[in-house]
Amino acid sequence: MFYAIFQFCAQVKFTPLDGNIANDKKSWASYMTNSPTLIVMIGLPARGKTYMSKKLTRYLNWIGVPTKVFNLGVYRREAVKAYKSYDFFRHDNAEAMKIRKQCALVALEDVKTYLNEEGGQIAVFDATNTTRERRDLIFSFVQENAFKVFFVESVCDDPEVIAANILEVKVSSPDYPETHRERVMDDFLKRIECYKVTYQPLDPDEYDKHLSFIKVMNVGRRFLVNRVQDYIQSKIVYYLMNIHVHSHSIYLCRHGESEHNVQGRIGGDSELSPQGRQFASTLREFIEEHKLSDLKVWTSQLRRTIQTAEELGVPYEQWKILNEIDAGVCEEMTYEMIQNTFPEEFALRDQDKYHYRYPGGESYQDLVQRLEPVIMELERQGNVLVICHQAVMRCLLAYFLDKSADDLPYLKCPLHTIMKLTPVAYGCKVEMFYLNVEAVNTHRDRPLVIRRNSAPLLRRNSYTPLSSHDQVKRPRLYSDGNQPWLKNISALFHTMNVNGDQKWLVKFGIEIVHPVMYMTLFPLHHLLTNGSFAVNGCRQHESPNS
Repeated sequence: MFYAIFQFCAQVKFTPLDGNIANDKKSWASYMTNSPTLIVMIGLPARGKTYMSKKLTRYLNWIGVPTKVFNLGVYRREAVKAYKSYDFFRHDNAEAMKIRKQCALVALEDVKTYLNEEGGQIAVFDATNTTRERRDLIFSFVQENAFKVFFVESVCDDPEVIAANILEVKVSSPDYPETHRERVMDDFLKRIECYKVTYQPLDPDEYDKHLSFIKVMNVGRRFLVNRVQDYIQSKIVYYLMNIHVHSHSIYLCRHGESEHNVQGRIGGDSELSPQGRQFASTLREFIEEHKLSDLKVWTSQLRRTIQTAEELGVPYEQWKILNEIDAGVCEEMTYEMIQNTFPEEFALRDQDKYHYRYPGGESYQDLVQRLEPVIMELERQGNVLVICHQAVMRCLLAYFLDKSADDLPYLKCPLHTIMKLTPVAYGCKVEMFYLNVEAVNTHRDRPLVIRRNSAPLLRRNSYTPLSSHDQVKRPRLYSDGNQPWLKNISALFHTMNVNGDQKWLVKFGIEIVHPVMYMTLFPLHHLLTNGSFAVNGCRQHESPNS
């Protein structure tokens, strides 16, 4: 049997290695489910690219995917301190074209650093990227670094939308310190014409059919999606197909004060207190005073929110996913009772309130995942009043106000107060209305001193050790400079003579003692780097990109 195996080894013909680890690594991204992703924006100026970039980044960070925007305009303004006119964007301005390309290369280097060394998972490259030459440059960059890439093209031919975007955003741009609207409009429209000369839209039928992308046409009226590669890209498509640019406001408030609030208990399903019922009546007066006749009202399925909505005299919808965070075994207990009964749990929650999960209950992280459909609907709807709970309101506020996971559990959401959120160009305007009905204070401040155990504590149902207050994501094992094992094996195999005159070497602590061991290691190495190896001239184990 051993002889037969040896004979088989002698018949195997190996595809040669090219010796270039960087090139071999290009195909890794297709194997790695969790490969970093570069989102590349495409489109003429004033098409909402920055608007989409910022909203998408806010959403991805909210659901726990570390994301950062790299706006090329910021790099350009650093390189060219004083913007003079649209002439800088002419395609025949050789000096300016050189500066713009250099800015793009610097931005891409920062993208590489963020994704490989700073724990980023997604980078958004916010620029026009209107030529195939520029997009090919970016595609080569992601291949060299084993990133995935997803293109987002914004196409708009509605002159009213374009004009409104210029007036709302570009007039206040750092490029235009003056406030003379007519001059700004004239210069910016000429800048757009400069880009139109060389604009090459994505071609889904021929040139760009191999790319993963979404075309967003006329701010969400139509979409074209091509070759979505993975889960995170499908999430991006899902989100972009749900955001709509329209004027609306979102009103958030907690239910009226409940009996459990008065007693200092968390969770449960208690009824409103007398002050809570008074707030419900005052809330109705607030809606009438502000003439919110087209308002939709959403509540949870718990009695205190339903009783608050009943007083309004308008139709309302009950959402189970708007229910308060599940405190598990701590439901209907006071904080003092929890501290006395479960002192270790009480301390764990203070150490990391966002990730801490109540025994048999939920964490804020769980709650964010539960509330994702609500966010999608709020992005699509007109004016909505959401009557919810403290933890739920914190999660919703954190999305709209772009708050970190560390700050989210400590956002102040007082009883008997309405928060009006109005989305604007690159953020959200917040207005607060206190309805002058007394209520208890249920807010618990962030602990000033946090006691930590010397040994790492494991979060319940989580693989991440709670070893420090600020968790730092480690660089990926397959990033550049972080794969010594692969380099060692590569160096070993390149020193071998594979033409039959083998000279077994002892190198890097690996001893090749027999051809069978060689047969085992060589295809494994080649499969890891090239995605394939050849047996008697026939390619086997093709990579997904073959």
